[in-house]
This record gives sequence, C-alpha cells and structure tokens, in this order.
Amino acid sequence: MHFHDCFVQGCDGSVLISGAGTERTAIPNLSLNGFTVIDDAKTQLEAACPGVVSCADILALAAREGVDGNFQANGPTWAVPTGRRDGRISVAQEALDNLPGPSDSVDSQIQKFTDRNLSVQDLVTLTGGHTLGTASCATFNNRLFNYQGTGGPDPSIAADFLPTLRSFCPQNNNGAARVAMDTGSQNRFDTSYFTNIRNGRGVLESDQRLWSDNRTGNFVRRYLGLSGLLGLTFNVEFGRAMVRMGNVGVRTGTNGEIRRVCSAVN
Repeated sequence: MHFHDCFVQGCDGSVLISGAGTERTAIPNLSLNGFTVIDDAKTQLEAACPGVVSCADILALAAREGVDGNFQANGPTWAVPTGRRDGRISVAQEALDNLPGPSDSVDSQIQKFTDRNLSVQDLVTLTGGHTLGTASCATFNNRLFNYQGTGGPDPSIAADFLPTLRSFCPQNNNGAARVAMDTGSQNRFDTSYFTNIRNGRGVLESDQRLWSDNRTGNFVRRYLGLSGLLGLTFNVEFGRAMVRMGNVGVRTGTNGEIRRVCSAVN
C-alpha cells in the first residue's frame, strides 16, 4: 500500500482517500487491503494527539511494521523518517498511468522508477517485496494459454510450474482467484522470491523479466549470492530502498494537511 501510494502524487496518503474516481478505485489498487488497520491507527492517534500525525506517516510506519513485526523476527528494521503531510488529490487515472504494471517491460519499469529518482537496484529490491502476498489470476492469465496470440503459454514459465498456475487459474476463469507471488514462501520475508524468478517460477510477467534482463538480473544474482558476484543482503537493502521511496514527493509545511480521517480530505 505504501508503494502504491508513493508512486502516485508522492508519499502523501492519497491512496487512502475513498470515493468515486479516486486512486483506491483504480484497477491496480482494487486488491489492496488493510485500510481498516490504517483507519484504526489514525483514530487512536487523533484521540491522543489530534492533528499531529499524518495518514501518510502512518502508512509509512505500518509498512515497516508489516514486514518487521509480522513475518520474520529478525527481519528488516529501518528508521522511518516522519513529518509528511497528506495530499488532497486522488485520481484513479493517475494510478493507472504511474504504477508499474504486471506485464510491464523492464524498460518501462526502469523508467517509472527513474522518474521518481529511484535506481535499478531500488526496482529489484522493492519488487522483492513480492516475497509476501498474492496476485489475482487476472494479472497473469495472459501468460497461461495464449501468450501474445501464440496459442501457447509464455515460454519463460518453467514447464513444471505451468500446471500449478493453470490449476489455480483454469482457462476462461473470472480472474478473481489469487496465487502466492512467492511460491512456497508467501508468508516469509526472505530471498525465495528471487530464487523463484531465477527458476522460471515468477508469477507476474514483469517479475519474471527481471531475471532475463542483465540490468536487473545482475541484482537478482547478487541477492542470491551467486558465484563471482559481490553479494547484497536483502533485509538491509530493502530497508534502505523503502526509505528512499518514502521520500518521493513528500509534502511538508503548508503543502498539504493533516487529515482528521484518512479516507477523506478535511
């Protein structure tokens, strides 16, 4: 949710605003959940110190706690800079235009990160957050049966993985079923996601492409500690990348507000 917020209008809590035509209604955001958690935190903070803590800051802090506190005792701990103010604009089309998509090329993904002053390493690292959670069949159905009009599957899917995906998402399904993005490790924050895309077991096409392009594949290999490469520690680098992302388009001072409720502007 923090990622989906920061890539549209910056890290300003705009994804939390509800109503017709808001970011929250855009197709890439329909699968987001946890809004009630943010709302509950805001209610308690407003009772204790009204008008002080922004929804954007709550979202940034919750993202850290979601990784660090709930999935791995020794997971990534990073200091979250605070002081953001909340935005007042939330437009569904901007989410469609700016969020990386499940079929995006590596060029497109890199450009979307570059536009926010984030590096190729940040791209690979933050996408590694897919070690947690699920994706709907609708986001990758195009890979399973008639990829790019070929009448067959995406050849980058491992032959022994294809039947698994097809069993969860049979042909002509409604797209609503959900599949773990990190097979075998969807509830653990670890490097299994990178192992899976190395082995052709990436669920999203955009994820699988990170392995085959040298610009991104080099960082995947470094997270896996493959021979001859200077390794990277995923837990550490993820925290650093989250801080960099959390600084995108931050509003301060009179640029924005502290919302009384996170789902609506004041």
